[in-house]
Amino acid sequence: MYGILLSMKTVFSRCLFVLVIFLLFCLSSCSKIMGYGVLLWSVPENGLSDGDVVPVYIKSKISGVYVIGLPGTEDKIEVPLWQITEPESSKNAEITSQKYADYKHMYARVVLDGLPMRAEAVNTSKQVYRLRKNEVIKVLYKGKGQAVMSGSTAMAGDWLRVIASDGTTGWCFSYNLRLFDETVQNDGLDNADIEEADSVRDNMLESVWYPEEYKDMEERGMVDLSKMKRTSAFDTGFRSGEIRLTIEDISVKYPYDGVTKTSENVYKFNGTPLTVTVRKSNFIVVQYIGERGMPVSYNLVTLNKPVGEIIDSEITRRADVYENLRSLGPYFISSNYGTLYFDENNTFIWTGYGALTPSVIPYGSGNTGSVSLSYFLSSSLTFSYDGAISLKFDGGKEMIFLYSIEEDGLRIEDATKATIKDNIIRQRASNSNVVYFSFSSELPQL
Repeated sequence: MYGILLSMKTVFSRCLFVLVIFLLFCLSSCSKIMGYGVLLWSVPENGLSDGDVVPVYIKSKISGVYVIGLPGTEDKIEVPLWQITEPESSKNAEITSQKYADYKHMYARVVLDGLPMRAEAVNTSKQVYRLRKNEVIKVLYKGKGQAVMSGSTAMAGDWLRVIASDGTTGWCFSYNLRLFDETVQNDGLDNADIEEADSVRDNMLESVWYPEEYKDMEERGMVDLSKMKRTSAFDTGFRSGEIRLTIEDISVKYPYDGVTKTSENVYKFNGTPLTVTVRKSNFIVVQYIGERGMPVSYNLVTLNKPVGEIIDSEITRRADVYENLRSLGPYFISSNYGTLYFDENNTFIWTGYGALTPSVIPYGSGNTGSVSLSYFLSSSLTFSYDGAISLKFDGGKEMIFLYSIEEDGLRIEDATKATIKDNIIRQRASNSNVVYFSFSSELPQL
């Protein structure tokens, strides 16, 4: 029994010794300086300013903090890892602090919503962060970078290395920043920078605008893929800070430093040749002054869906219609007008159509070509026809046909001379040839 008690006493003594050693280690670790760092963002509640050199005691990657000392006291606080430079010797830290000396106490307020923070001091460099309007960032130092152009004129300003309040660092051009000294009673919000709420302007800036005819195509479900383009749009640069206009034969882009309201619902994009007049919440007129000084106006609208989604839906619709036609054959046979075959890859083979030459199909057209479904029917024709199909012969011109799916065959009618506008067949041609084909899943035996 005595031996057991002696053994327990020995174990307890050893545990107590280990605990004491551990506590001494912790105390010595907290009192031992691992290096010195330079504050990148002020900690005013503790009397610390950006640029101050402070002792660093502990680095915790798990907590994401440094434990630093308050100069002149024995107090210690935690700061995020991003808020201070990597610890180094006292001498080197003093040298590092000189890098930030020119912009000590200097912060900046963002005046353009969506202003990009870039990886390099180049206006086309990768965006690492997008700033919000009125967001405050810390200016670290000035760098050399590529000039920012507005048309053929270089914009005034400097490339500044900055850090956001979450620790993201990058480059910003100063044109869209309002610098202020934190030690002065000024937070970058001068009277000129305080704007009244303007819901009309904000809605215009936050939307992407497309040619007016796109809206008509979308609502009628008649999308002309030769006219509707994925790249055709007016992007206000609400997020990127760069306005883009790609309409018809014009494709231009400009960085800008804000929007000025020149009259009721009329807005000028500063530093650019573009002005917008808002007619309705979903309708604007963009006026562009070209290099020759000639103004051009464009009527633009918003869409219910992204233009890419509308285009993809139309491509899918056409593919489904074509596949439905193929499934009825793919051979379509007429005793008078030959055999028409629809292949999988939107191509056709038509043989024996001599009776239609040259009244419908010109001489020398050949027997092969491509199939498209780019034409639509007016409401008056939808009662008699299921759609329109065009056959572009490799050796000739495009032939357009109205078609109707009958109980046991396909009826097509020549519509090449029909009244067609905006890819919509408005009225069938008079005295047009009509061809009737029967369905066949196999090539007929001669």
